[in-house]
Amino acid sequence: MLNSSGNLDAPPALRATTPGWRDPRLWIGVALVAVSVVVGARVVGGADESVAMWSVSRELAPGDVLEPSDLEVTRVRFAQPADARAYFGVDDELPADRYLLRGIGVGEMVPRAVLGAPSSDMAHVSVSVPSAQVPPSVRSGSVVDVWLAPRPGAENARARLAVSEVTVVEAPRASSGFGAEGQRQLVLGVTDEGVDLARVLTASGTDRLMLVGRG
Repeated sequence: MLNSSGNLDAPPALRATTPGWRDPRLWIGVALVAVSVVVGARVVGGADESVAMWSVSRELAPGDVLEPSDLEVTRVRFAQPADARAYFGVDDELPADRYLLRGIGVGEMVPRAVLGAPSSDMAHVSVSVPSAQVPPSVRSGSVVDVWLAPRPGAENARARLAVSEVTVVEAPRASSGFGAEGQRQLVLGVTDEGVDLARVLTASGTDRLMLVGRG
C-alpha cells in the first residue's frame, strides 16, 4: 500500500515473546515432562525388582544329587517377593544333603523342598511295560500308579492297583531302552509299604502291567 510519499508501507515487525507463567501451553509442557519422568522411574524401578535365582541346566531325576555344575543363574521377577523364599537364590548356601526328592526339568528353579537326604527304605525297581500302556507324558520325575491286569483266562477278574503314587526314576524312550519289542523299560522308586512288588516283577515284560499318570 502506498503512503503519501509514494512508498510502500512496511508491515510492523512482530517480536518473539516468551510465554508467561499464565500461558496454558507452558503448564501442558511441564505436565508432559513430569509424566515422562514418573513413567521412566517406574520402568527402571520395575526392572530392578528381578532377583537372581538358581535354575538347573539339565533334566534331573529323583535320586540324583544336585551338583554346582548343574546350576545356572536365572533372573526372575516375583509377583509377591515372599514367593522367592521357596526357592534357592544365588546368595543362598546350598544344603549338604542335595538328594532330589523329585525330578526337576531343564530351566526350572530349584525349590527348597525338593532337596533332602535319601530315603533308606526306597528301592529302584526296573520293570518292562507295554509302550501302549505307558502314558506319553510319563518321564523322569512323573508320579504314577501301577495296575495289574488279570491273568489270561481268569474269570470275573478285574485289574487291581499294585503300587500307588510311585515315582518314575528313569524313563528312557522306547527306542533307547532295552527289552522286548513294544516294551518300554522304566525304573521306579518304590518303598516296601503297601507294594505288591513280587506280583509287579512277575508281570514285568508281559501285557499285564499298566501305568496311570498322576503328574
